[in-house]
Amino acid sequence: MAELAKNTVDIESLPVEEKLVPPWKEAWQSFCKNRLAVIGLGIVIFFIIIAIIVPWIAPYGFKEQVMSERMQAPSSKHWFGTDDFGRDIFSRVLYGSRISLWVGFFSVLGSVVVGTFLGIVAGYYGRWVDTIISRIFDIMLAFPSILLAIAVVAILGPSLQNALIAIAVINVPNFGRLVRSKVLSIKQEEYIMSARAIGMKDSRILFRHILPNSISPVIVQATLAIATAIIEAAALGFLGMGAQPPTPEWGKMLADSKNYITNAPWTLFFPGMAIMLTVLGFNLMGDGLRDVLDPKMKN
Repeated sequence: MAELAKNTVDIESLPVEEKLVPPWKEAWQSFCKNRLAVIGLGIVIFFIIIAIIVPWIAPYGFKEQVMSERMQAPSSKHWFGTDDFGRDIFSRVLYGSRISLWVGFFSVLGSVVVGTFLGIVAGYYGRWVDTIISRIFDIMLAFPSILLAIAVVAILGPSLQNALIAIAVINVPNFGRLVRSKVLSIKQEEYIMSARAIGMKDSRILFRHILPNSISPVIVQATLAIATAIIEAAALGFLGMGAQPPTPEWGKMLADSKNYITNAPWTLFFPGMAIMLTVLGFNLMGDGLRDVLDPKMKN
């Protein structure tokens, strides 16, 4: 009995095993340790909130013109000043966040869907399917992205919607090649070979096993691609091939104000600052996600 009691005490004195932390919680904790990534997330959330509530916080409508107040410097009445049509720049910058984020999110969403599908098909089936899709990607990547976007918009016609389509098209090869390279390594894994051996359908293997294990780098790339898409949308707007007047798109605002850089610099400064902060936020957040989701970046 004494030995049994002793053994009981020894067992009870053993340390309790720590509970397993869910992967998403561990990823979030790692992300929060990166201060720059948290700052980037805060900037992105700030602009998203602005885009949602802008109709209730903008002091003026983005089309509202008061010609007697044109080209006024920043003041208590007009925080960011006014442009050459007497429109409040602060209100237009706020409304511009909704347009830029809309173009960024949905253009990248289209690129992710099409690029991921083509990449999975090319990497999984290989042979002539892989050759054709890869050569298409190579041809598209042979052109500078902005020139390819200009060509697409020139064919479709200048508008914000066509600019969105153009940005989505030029980013498809980036996601396609990324997913293809991931699939080429995953399909050699034993569990994929076992699924084939038992006669599992290709569609089930692709979307049940390969796609979930290929999505991490796509999330990181998509976050960084949103920043690039916002810049490309601004570039097309600056060239007059994106948003058309009176749409308050940041790139178009820069184009409309380029002739007043000396006597009214505020007309360029605030839209340019909005572009810079938004792109910076997505880049910082994307770098943080890469550090969390990429196993090679972990210590």
